[in-house]
Amino acid sequence: MNPLYDALFAPLARRETPLMTLADGSTLTGDQFHAMIAGYAAALRGLGVAPGDRVAVQVAKSPQALAVYAATVTVGAVFLPLNTAYTPAEVAYFIENATPVLFLCDPARAETLRPVAGTARVETLGAKGEGSFQGQAAPGEGPEPLAPEPRDPADLAAILYTSGTTGRSKGAMLSHGNLLSNAQVLADLWQFTGTDVLLHALPIFHTHGLFVASNVSLLTGGQMIFLPGFDLEQVLAFLPKATTLMGVPTFYTRLLSDSRFDRALTAHMRLFISGSAPLLAETHRSFETRTGHRILERYGMTETNMNTSNPYLGERKAGTVGLPLPGVELRIMGPAGPLPEGEVGVIEVRGPNVFQGYWQMPEKTAEELRPDGWFITGDLGVIEAGYVSIVGRAKDLIITGGYNVYPKEVELLLDAVPGVVESAVIGLPHPDFGEAVFAVIVGDVTAEAALAAVAAELARFKQPKAAVVVADLPRNTMGKVQKNVLRESYKGWFGG
Repeated sequence: MNPLYDALFAPLARRETPLMTLADGSTLTGDQFHAMIAGYAAALRGLGVAPGDRVAVQVAKSPQALAVYAATVTVGAVFLPLNTAYTPAEVAYFIENATPVLFLCDPARAETLRPVAGTARVETLGAKGEGSFQGQAAPGEGPEPLAPEPRDPADLAAILYTSGTTGRSKGAMLSHGNLLSNAQVLADLWQFTGTDVLLHALPIFHTHGLFVASNVSLLTGGQMIFLPGFDLEQVLAFLPKATTLMGVPTFYTRLLSDSRFDRALTAHMRLFISGSAPLLAETHRSFETRTGHRILERYGMTETNMNTSNPYLGERKAGTVGLPLPGVELRIMGPAGPLPEGEVGVIEVRGPNVFQGYWQMPEKTAEELRPDGWFITGDLGVIEAGYVSIVGRAKDLIITGGYNVYPKEVELLLDAVPGVVESAVIGLPHPDFGEAVFAVIVGDVTAEAALAAVAAELARFKQPKAAVVVADLPRNTMGKVQKNVLRESYKGWFGG
């Protein structure tokens, strides 16, 4: 038994109908994709990748990249996807922490990344499947030429890194059972079937695009329009051929900015889903007015996949993330214990979707994952009439365009810039990204110079979109910087 292979990939071996439509209009059938998986699985085994080994991947989105994910879990190894925007300095930490045996990267970046690969073997894979990592002929013939490695539902399938309270990223360990159980619940709740065509414009290096969008579609036998990213012209062109779209709020604000996106263009669509960042209630209302569709918003995170969802049938309440998923328990906790409906506290969840802990961080795991299985999310929320609303984050995490940014990492770099005395990094409302990274700086330096000095050390999404230089930062009586005051002072900076 190999839970993910058996449920998601084995059925493709006998499927001669299209599985993916690519940006150039070409198609890939299920059996062609399965052959790609088998070839990469053989290549992994040929390189000595064994069950439990980590395979780190920082490559462009492509069918081949998705097949590497499938091949990795097929051979029993642990998939470690990395954001393609991460710099070599950032990649170095993940490689050092996870100690993968293999690191796949873009051919154009191989020479800059090879020095940070540590003991990992470096192979390359490009957006069109080019590079040194190529599928190999698997032993045997027939629809399933390569037997999957037996795996238990509790065995690790992936490690995804998330932000930590000290700025150190933490590797969330996700099992076969975590991923498969969540996909099964979502497929049933959102009523996905083999007739669905998912417009897939999300990246596949994090939970939303890899485990929610791809896994749900593969599980239910549907098709995907598999685009390399969100390009407005491409999305508008392919929308008439789709039935569903999963996106982040930025997708929907950009669609609404184009007059071609209207009721006629979306008349055949079955479902629009949003997540990874808060969807403004205004966007929700504008979308319904323009198209007649109510976006279905849900709530999840790296450590848990999805926790809640507005209903497919029933009221989808703007400003809320819906109800706990079937099989998932959710409670709002205060200092003395669970709180009643209507009171704000920290969201905790428990269920088969909850991760196994943080890689090589038992102390951090013990802090955030209770012995009885409850995970302390760090998000502040409230339940009203059964519906969950997110009202803030206890740890100042910034979510911009669906990506997590922890302010401390940015602040440490800014504080090291000559002329900077101190800095405070906050998230401000942004009409396109949900939140934008913003820096408040004290010192003898211009905002432009400070931002330019740290740009090369940070992935693009982590870089502050703007900054301001001030005489001092507001503090409470204990000397702690009052970021809530800064957020209030600059909340209108981006017109959000």
